[in-house]
Amino acid sequence: MKNRRVLAAAVVLAAATALTACASDGGASGNNAGGNNASNCTNTIPKKNLPVVTMWGWYPNMQLVVDNFNKQNNEVQVCWTNVGQGSDEYDKFQTAISAGTGAPDVIMIEMDRIPTFQIQNALVDIKKYGFDTVKGDYSEGAWKDVSVGDAVYGVPVDGGPLAMIYRKDIFDKYDITPPKTWDEYEQAAQKVKDAGGPLFGDFAANVSALTMALQIQKGASPFTYDPAQPTSIGVKLNDQASKDVLDYWARLAKKGLVGTQDQFTPEYISGVINGKYATYISAAWAPGYLTGAGVGKGEDSGKFAVAPLPQWDAGNPVQVNWGGSAFSVTSQAKNPELAAKVAYGLYADKESLTHGWTNQIIFPLNLKALNDPEFVNLKVEFFGGQQANKEVYVPAANAYKGVTYSPFGQYYFDAMTKQVSAIIEGSVTGAQAADRLQEDVVSYAKEQGFTVQ
Repeated sequence: MKNRRVLAAAVVLAAATALTACASDGGASGNNAGGNNASNCTNTIPKKNLPVVTMWGWYPNMQLVVDNFNKQNNEVQVCWTNVGQGSDEYDKFQTAISAGTGAPDVIMIEMDRIPTFQIQNALVDIKKYGFDTVKGDYSEGAWKDVSVGDAVYGVPVDGGPLAMIYRKDIFDKYDITPPKTWDEYEQAAQKVKDAGGPLFGDFAANVSALTMALQIQKGASPFTYDPAQPTSIGVKLNDQASKDVLDYWARLAKKGLVGTQDQFTPEYISGVINGKYATYISAAWAPGYLTGAGVGKGEDSGKFAVAPLPQWDAGNPVQVNWGGSAFSVTSQAKNPELAAKVAYGLYADKESLTHGWTNQIIFPLNLKALNDPEFVNLKVEFFGGQQANKEVYVPAANAYKGVTYSPFGQYYFDAMTKQVSAIIEGSVTGAQAADRLQEDVVSYAKEQGFTVQ
């Protein structure tokens, strides 16, 4: 049973091709680097008499973060290597897990991947290694995203509270007020279309994590999983809330109110730049991504603003998240307690956090940053000087309650992509797609040896 689950996780990881929320710097990497070998550091270790913890990570400012940690710490030093971004790193980690050697002491992992590695006993529960000293530095929702059951398998660094980015020029031209509900969103989209305006948004097949988040906002709970019962999992992908969300976007697409272009593509970015879409439903990391992709420059400079995510029920608002990464301690760590100190301390000092959010590398989850007046009151250039953090992103992050991810999240996301593509093609309704998704994922879970509740 256990071997079947481990094998299944390895297969899923090998096939994973999902985009990550954080951009790579394209710097120091190497197929032969890393693991527990502290001689392969990208950085220079200044205090050579101290014990060394090895780590893998791909944040663009990782060099600065590691240097800051090593400079300020007199108990342990970090040997950092970038072995690749996202799936490239995960493939190497999976190889090390299978071999029983070659993994670093600390590893950067996207939060939705934590259960995939936890079920293989590849990560350490860090609750027993000083968790109480840092527990208050992060919100309840942030901790839930890095937890499996009552155990904590990572330190949350960055997240992606969702919001609605919009074109001020388009809203002004068609006399649109930022919609507070999804019903108002549809009404505004129809108004713009009737007036001969552009598409109001986009329903893409390749953003399954976003679709999941919007379903959770409506009340869905896709997975229930407790590591105390590692062979049992709850899968509920075709409940009424999930069907309602898929039917909603299917209706908007069929009426021509929103597009169906894959996101994170040159074609989509070109459309954003040229005013093809009035809104962009995305996460707090989106301004950094869009800026890097050339949006908000030249003729479209100063045309973007952001508003809170529309709600399904205005009287009971629910905030959701897309993306985010953490530092986890691996089960191959030579000294788990020292490794936990590194995980807790990396990207937790003011200089590193400030550099991260100032340069739009991360949306910080550390409350020392979220509550910092400099961060809260920042006038965001991309949004024409709007205080986006104060008005939108910080309240959304503070209200976020977290989610339960599954041990086979990538399979689920891929299966969701397949069903949304079928909706876009017109071969199924949203409700039918949800039923097909439920059947597909339940079948897969059973194949991997799970009992599905």
